[in-house]
Amino acid sequence: MAEAALLLVTTKIGIAVAAEILHHAKSVAKLSEKMTLIRNDLELIRAFLKEIGMKAPTDGVTETWIGQVRRLAYDMEDLVEQFLYVVGKHDQKGSWWTSVKKILKKPQYLFTLGEIATGLEKINQALTHLKQNRDWTQAGVGDLFATNYDSQQQPYLPGHDYSISDDELVGFDKNRKMLMGSLNLENCPDLQIIALWGMGGIGKSTLVSNVFRNEASNFECRVWVSVSQSYKLEDISRRILKEIYSEDKKAFDGEKLTCAELQDKLKEILKTKRYLIILDDVWTAEAFRKIKEVLVDTKMGSRIIITTRSDEVASQADDGYKIKVEPLEKEDAWHLFCRKAFPRTENHICPLALRKCGESIVEKCDGLPLALVAIGSILSLKEQNDTEWGLFEAQLISELNNNSNLKHVVKILNLSYKYLPDDLKSCFLYCAMFPEDHMIHRKKLIRLWVAEGFIKQIGNCSLEDVAEGYLRELVRRSMLQVVERNSFNRIKCLRMHDLVRELAIFQSKRESFGTIYDDSHGVMQVESDSRRMSVLQCKNDTQPSIGQCRLRTFIAFNTSMGSFPWFRSESKYLAVLELSGLPIEIVPNSIEELFNLRYLGLDKTKVKVLPKSVVNLHNLETLSLRGADCLYLPRGSKKLKSLRHIIMGKLLDGTFSSFKSFESMEPSEGLWSFKNLQTLGAVRASKAFVAKLASLSQLRTLSITGVRSIHCAQLCDSLSKMHHLSLLEISASNEDEVLQLETLTLSNRLKKLTLIGRFSEGTLTSPFCSNNGDVLHRFFLYWSQLSENPVPCLSELSNLTQIRLNKAYTGQEINFQTEWFPNVKTLSLLNLPHVNQICIHEGALVRLEELVIINLAELQDIPGLGHLKSLKETQFYDMHPDFVRNLEAARLEHIPISYYRTVRELNHPSQYIMFALFMPFSVCSITCTKF
Repeated sequence: MAEAALLLVTTKIGIAVAAEILHHAKSVAKLSEKMTLIRNDLELIRAFLKEIGMKAPTDGVTETWIGQVRRLAYDMEDLVEQFLYVVGKHDQKGSWWTSVKKILKKPQYLFTLGEIATGLEKINQALTHLKQNRDWTQAGVGDLFATNYDSQQQPYLPGHDYSISDDELVGFDKNRKMLMGSLNLENCPDLQIIALWGMGGIGKSTLVSNVFRNEASNFECRVWVSVSQSYKLEDISRRILKEIYSEDKKAFDGEKLTCAELQDKLKEILKTKRYLIILDDVWTAEAFRKIKEVLVDTKMGSRIIITTRSDEVASQADDGYKIKVEPLEKEDAWHLFCRKAFPRTENHICPLALRKCGESIVEKCDGLPLALVAIGSILSLKEQNDTEWGLFEAQLISELNNNSNLKHVVKILNLSYKYLPDDLKSCFLYCAMFPEDHMIHRKKLIRLWVAEGFIKQIGNCSLEDVAEGYLRELVRRSMLQVVERNSFNRIKCLRMHDLVRELAIFQSKRESFGTIYDDSHGVMQVESDSRRMSVLQCKNDTQPSIGQCRLRTFIAFNTSMGSFPWFRSESKYLAVLELSGLPIEIVPNSIEELFNLRYLGLDKTKVKVLPKSVVNLHNLETLSLRGADCLYLPRGSKKLKSLRHIIMGKLLDGTFSSFKSFESMEPSEGLWSFKNLQTLGAVRASKAFVAKLASLSQLRTLSITGVRSIHCAQLCDSLSKMHHLSLLEISASNEDEVLQLETLTLSNRLKKLTLIGRFSEGTLTSPFCSNNGDVLHRFFLYWSQLSENPVPCLSELSNLTQIRLNKAYTGQEINFQTEWFPNVKTLSLLNLPHVNQICIHEGALVRLEELVIINLAELQDIPGLGHLKSLKETQFYDMHPDFVRNLEAARLEHIPISYYRTVRELNHPSQYIMFALFMPFSVCSITCTKF
């Protein structure tokens, strides 16, 4: 649908007409008035489209009309961007009248107000035709408001031909056992609410159906009700009553009863019965709360089971009864697929000739039972040869959308997208631009969303905070899968389910939202109205394929593109240009023509110098050169007033054998004038920069290196004036320099702190550390060379979840006393050559999941290691030979242990571990999870 595109353009019109300069120039104000009228019409069309989407399936005429609306919205969005460019292209130091004269003249700009006025007139004419033609769509839809589309959808009923029989219910043993246990009447006589949640097609209803058939006889009253997105409470009550009466072989006519009368009757019946009610496919917590009001607790062991795609709904369950249904493991998925694909073959064995193709299809299904069953059933009817199966695999997505026997799979998966709020639809489709199984990093995704304008300002929250809320909502709705969380449970990496991604790509193409470019199977032509392009494979020049596209995003994942892409004038609306990892060396001066550019990603490229023209990118919000050779902003960069994130830094020594192992960006003149800056790092300290650092009042993340003792007093003063800082990394200029931080106080309390180098006595006991004790989650100390054990001081920080000590302590003993570090999940002790004793007392580190110890050559044993019952991973490298023998002798079977040789060698894995553990955020994002 076009609602998301309409929402985006109407939001941007609102931003445009609010520009301050509009109040001073009549000709500009007239354009503003025209845009406001267009916005009003587009808002009405958007409301009309939402009605269409909720009330009835669209026909060909309506789909064509919707496509025209979408194209008009895209054209209007381009005009808005032109308008914002023209009114913003003036000397900010001049008077408002000078500015107005400049934009009224025929300048050397990309656009003029006259051209924009002509464009608006064309938009108005097209809009008039669309409003006139809307009558055709209403005629095509028919009696649009007479029936509710959702109410016509066939609900899930046990026994559908795509359901799974009892003997085919594979991979659900744990959840099935838990669900059946929750129905045990001896466990609890109170009313219990059980919830199963997960993405559409994951098998929630199938599992409940299986248990329902086997356990329902233990209840006097058994009801299964499917709850739609646009449910009506009286309909739900009426359906429950009908099922109850049919159980007793009685007729029930409740059509004339009011909602209140239905609820009273239901309460009256239920209060004398032990009942089991299944509420299938509940979409909102509010819906469940309203239904639950009439489901009385009879103290007879009644149960309510909810199935839902929403984490929020599932959270309505009683403690211990919220069951997450995950995709099937690879072996179970293959087993289920073969049962359906080879039903008449003994033991359902896949022929060797079809195995490769079959495994590829199963991999595409990514553990989704609904797809495995449906696709397996279709293939059971096809000839069993690799040609037939290979053709089906190559056309899998087309089959899903066009094969009538598979359409229910698409319908179930697409429901989640259909019912997304409009402001989340674009965010969701954007995730499909990443490659299959790609780990999508939270911070990067959020910055891309903000650059695209998908995020609405809400109150005083930053756009990034609002975007993170969107992200969590997509996870709660089972639209994205969390792959990794940090130590304090914040989302770190995500992915899209393979099949969901394929359907999102299909939807993106249908809505001209974006195109995935992959010419590995031949030259690929991109649709002329596609707004975004993601290059996965590029064997040919992309330029002929881009054609007349007015792209908003260009992301390259294929590192074989050796030169900076050239864009035609139609693509000068680009907001996102992501070229990280490409072997490009030069950014052309013509980049300034990308007037709308808000995100420029050049991580791990060979770019050494940014062209001076970059300073003309006045809308630029994110500039990322992590791991690139460029360490300077061009002269005049203070014009980049919109910058929110600057990320620079270059790795010099991956082994970290010396203190200076990475190089930071030089603080350019005017760096302190970026009032919107939230992320800065790593930046080298200078007297002038440290003195003016306080002007960056919006900073949330700061990594500053090369700090000398003489900088510290001013640095502490500047940092104390920052009200939003949550991550701070301070690195001394060399290993002998002493950081004087004992007087530091912060107005906002830190969540992450890293100190690199020596620091003055009393720092760990200063208010700076103690005041952050209940919020500080991560504390890293590098090269501190402390003679006094820092662990007792750190134990006062009760909410720490991650600790890392690298060359931080010169003493011999480290003890972890009872009740110390109750929340720490990750502990890393690196390069502490004198430590020969570590003792872990019972009750210490009770939640520790990961323990990493590297190069503690004097350590021979860790008494109390067996107390760590929560450990999931331990790594020991470059240890004393006796340490290995003692570890083996201890027979700590519950602790997963891996270790390498005791003598360090060149290219030893531990060097790469150090690389990952030591680097500040701004220099390297590499993480080592496999060795």
